[in-house]
Amino acid sequence: MFAFPKQRKEPLTDAAHVKNALARFDQVQDVIEEDRNLAFANIQKAAEHYRIHIEEKSWHDLGNNA
Repeated sequence: MFAFPKQRKEPLTDAAHVKNALARFDQVQDVIEEDRNLAFANIQKAAEHYRIHIEEKSWHDLGNNA
């Protein structure tokens, strides 16, 4: 499973990959907002599976410290 399945970017095969996908989310280029929405939903699902807590409720919240 990939966060961005169409582009086959950011694999979600284990907890380390899920954390990496979150950290690198804003570095993925040439994707539309719909793809980002799907990617964040995929990451959330994988994070739940691997018992990783994500505070952000949207990909728009990633990297924001406010």
